[in-house]
Amino acid sequence: MNRSKRGNMLLACLVSVALLAGCSSGKSGDAGGGKAKDADEAQVNQTGFPIVNESITVKGFAAKFFANADWNNIRLWKDYEQKTNIRVQWETVHTETLKEKRNLLLAGNDYPEMFYASAFSRSDLLKYGKQGAFIPLNDLIDKYAPNFKAVMEKYPIIAKGITMPDGNIYGLPTIYDPEFKSVLYGTPWVKQEWLDTLGLKQPETLDDFYAMLKAFKEKDPNGNGQKDEIAWGAVGTAGIVNYLRGSFGLNNHGTSNINVDTDPETGKIRFIPTDDRYKELLQFVNKLYKDGLLEQDIVSVKSTEVDAKGMQGLLGVSDSVDPVAIYNQKGYVGLSVLKGPHGDRQYNAYGSPLGNIGMFVLTDKAKHPEAMMRWMDYFYSDEGIKLFFMGWKDETYTEDANGNVDYTDEIKNNPKGLNLDQAVGQYLIWPGGYYPGFVKQKFFKGAEGLPTSVENAKKAEPFVLPQDQVWPPFNFTQEEQSELTTIQTDIETYVNEMRDKFITGNESFDNWDQYVAALKKMGVDRYVAIYQSASERYAK
Repeated sequence: MNRSKRGNMLLACLVSVALLAGCSSGKSGDAGGGKAKDADEAQVNQTGFPIVNESITVKGFAAKFFANADWNNIRLWKDYEQKTNIRVQWETVHTETLKEKRNLLLAGNDYPEMFYASAFSRSDLLKYGKQGAFIPLNDLIDKYAPNFKAVMEKYPIIAKGITMPDGNIYGLPTIYDPEFKSVLYGTPWVKQEWLDTLGLKQPETLDDFYAMLKAFKEKDPNGNGQKDEIAWGAVGTAGIVNYLRGSFGLNNHGTSNINVDTDPETGKIRFIPTDDRYKELLQFVNKLYKDGLLEQDIVSVKSTEVDAKGMQGLLGVSDSVDPVAIYNQKGYVGLSVLKGPHGDRQYNAYGSPLGNIGMFVLTDKAKHPEAMMRWMDYFYSDEGIKLFFMGWKDETYTEDANGNVDYTDEIKNNPKGLNLDQAVGQYLIWPGGYYPGFVKQKFFKGAEGLPTSVENAKKAEPFVLPQDQVWPPFNFTQEEQSELTTIQTDIETYVNEMRDKFITGNESFDNWDQYVAALKKMGVDRYVAIYQSASERYAK
């Protein structure tokens, strides 16, 4: 969700992509390789379409949401081929089998020129970049990606978040427009009708919040004479814990690195799950659970079970998107941000505007890297974003005199009974959320773009972290990542397991010291030291 401080020399080096190459190891100048690169450069048109005058074919691999979608014949790519003179020969897999297939291709040296929508992790980007399988993109961005370059210059957190410790960029990301507030943050949803029925105002403090949930449970706000209301309906405990983090002064850099922030007293990295305030937070949520104010099977309940209750209108609070979008239940509004026991009133449960940063990768087999960078850069422009999400005017969308767009009736009320994602999926590939590109409110028609979601975000905005304080997920060196791989999974799994046990009462808070000691034995001090190094690199 946010922005980073500008001004010092390293940041200038990161943000100005012309200088990014100077920050790198120097490999980026070899992208595409020697004379072959020079020949390709001569063929690539610097602006406009087609991108190349003579048609080329590029082998690409991608994950897709709809298993039966044929990307070699889908309208988006067929039309874009005509526009660019670049034909992508797609090999696609369903998202569920992506990781296995992707890794097999790399292990067998049978990988394509381009990976698209393939969701490489940060560690994989650095690993395969160092091995030379993924080429650095720094110089290519500088010369052939004016739209993406402009986004990086406007939002320095983008450049900082995608640049590896060796100075190179190996992948292009999904970006959620920092101005699209409701896709970045929003509080849980409360049923306004129940508040009105019971004569309650929006809660402002933890005590108010407790009293509201208790009234929902005990005072029959739906008026059916039964105590069937679920005060807080959710799958898992993470939702309520995250909602309350800022009320306890935790996660003062957001939740992209969810277990660490800056200790206000020392200025160093703090491991949140052993902090006294985190213990207080869990104790408060445990009180809610003991008093029956949370879904009683919250740790094990299936989403289908919560959905069924939601569709019956039985949830007082939902921590998902607006219930009108998923339960067809109108009248929910965003909850207030709550003041905590130490005076903190902050909404910190959001991360950076960066989605996955490994969504577009060029390999050392790419014969036309310059052309492919221009091919991808289009989808960071308004024109390209509009095509990607909306399709074709008067065919898949309509546009009014003010430039507002909406899907046609054939998409929204499909005569074949297809839902919106299925109807859109006949022409476009964005449903399912796997893509590189730029998500803008004007062209995104999901639940987060609803007027109610926009209003929710506005209500939370006075209490959200300033964007220059929000961290993206940190990038680690290979050595750091190697150490983290050894200890991180065990530490984070244990933290989550114990969170649930403390909340449900399956573990007594009398055993808190033993919990902290167990994390020490798992190597939490080294975990913190590695994050400290990464945070110092980021701050430079």
